[in-house]
Amino acid sequence: MDKFHSSLGIFHHALEGNVLKAIELTGQLAQDILENNNDLLFDLLSLHFVDLVCSKEWAEALEFAQTKLSPFSVKEQKYMEKIEGFMSLLAYENPVECPMFHLIGLDYRQQVVDSLNQTILAHFNLPIHTAMERLIQQTSVVRQCLSLEDGGPPPFSLKDILKSQ
Repeated sequence: MDKFHSSLGIFHHALEGNVLKAIELTGQLAQDILENNNDLLFDLLSLHFVDLVCSKEWAEALEFAQTKLSPFSVKEQKYMEKIEGFMSLLAYENPVECPMFHLIGLDYRQQVVDSLNQTILAHFNLPIHTAMERLIQQTSVVRQCLSLEDGGPPPFSLKDILKSQ
């Protein structure tokens, strides 16, 4: 249970813009999680870069990219392409105007944090989905199969159920 509470703190820090603290806590929880997952470490570091850009700390963002992100490009070309996308945020005084603005959005941050969550759960051999999520998925499949039959119930929609209550 202690690991569960530790991971909640990690996710909170990552979502709230304190990614370096989230990386530190992840290392304390299980050091090899990020050492063995370059993609996840890069994505987390890129969130910090985005935070620096959004705070208009351009010099610090540039230095961070050079010291922390660019070493990844030596390992694989795909990182160079990602770095170029992130660096394009620096070309705009208002990063929201950049064609790569999706990188500063909550959706991208949530995607990275979800990936971190799944990696931590897998590391400790815990299920990635809760029992409730699995039950809803199974119910959806069964209802979809039944709806294919003539006169069967309509496909399951959590949205429709929540609206009706």
